[in-house]
Amino acid sequence: MARPARLRLVDDRERPAGAAAPAPSPPDDGDLLDAYSQAVVGVVERVGPAVVSIAVQTERRGGTRAGTGSGVVFTPDGYLLTNAHVVRGSKRLRVLLTDGSSHDATTVGADAPTDLAVVSVGASGLPYAELGTSATLRVGQLVIAIGNPLGFSSTVSAGVVSALGRTMRATTGRLMENIIQSDVPLNPGNSGGPLVDSRGRIVGINTAMILGAQGLSFSVPIDTARWVLGQLMTVGRVRRGYLGIAGQTRPLERGLVRRLGLARSSGVEAVSVEPGGPAADGGIVLGDVLVAFGAEPTPTVDDIHRALNTWPIGTEATVRVVRAGALHTFRVSPREARG
Repeated sequence: MARPARLRLVDDRERPAGAAAPAPSPPDDGDLLDAYSQAVVGVVERVGPAVVSIAVQTERRGGTRAGTGSGVVFTPDGYLLTNAHVVRGSKRLRVLLTDGSSHDATTVGADAPTDLAVVSVGASGLPYAELGTSATLRVGQLVIAIGNPLGFSSTVSAGVVSALGRTMRATTGRLMENIIQSDVPLNPGNSGGPLVDSRGRIVGINTAMILGAQGLSFSVPIDTARWVLGQLMTVGRVRRGYLGIAGQTRPLERGLVRRLGLARSSGVEAVSVEPGGPAADGGIVLGDVLVAFGAEPTPTVDDIHRALNTWPIGTEATVRVVRAGALHTFRVSPREARG
């Protein structure tokens, strides 16, 4: 009686010629995602629920107009960051979350010079995103912009940091510094939404794009936002000093710069001096050219603004001016800017 054949497994080297190879196992969806995609998907899953749509009603010329923007919740008790221009002139705010819920909201404070605002939602236990830092950003780093212009689904775009330390003008005319430039496309209504890194931390607040120029969008750095939101949440405004002058940048002659030992070849000429203002009280007159505030040179009007942003209001400061070819020193005490 013949013995039954013994079965054994064979590998490809032992497969008879012409025999078909076994069908491969279907790939897992996770295996199909590259590292870039995995990073973006992970960020959207973590941060997306904290990105909200802001429905704004404003009063203009006797009528009510509606608009929308985005924002991002940064505390579980309902505080969110957005752009100042999103909430400007608002009569009513309504915040819509990605889960479909909506809440009335109020503006805690807005700061037009940095185009930032803090809004409070009448709810708690909300999903929120972590504030990161913008100081360690590097050109070429992956960043993701998330917006929620319609309220029920997030819009996402990704790219890289293309430049750091950019400057641009706010609607007030003041210089906005350390702006993040990226090639992340911003969709309509994404203003006020977050720019996040690959770990899901907010590194900027999206503020502007250049229409007609692909690959150029700008975000206010989160380190600036930290300083602004701290003041908005405590006093409802950003306190900045003012001197009570109108100035213009004026070049100085080379010989004068060398003779006086000036650090820069330009200063800020006082083209008007407010009577009774800090500058006038300190002895500064029309035509004086301010060349230093405290220990910092002031070659441009922007340098004066920069110094006043951080100088303690009411604290006396040394101001150096050029008057009639000579260097003079005055002491002034900046007051809080109005409006």
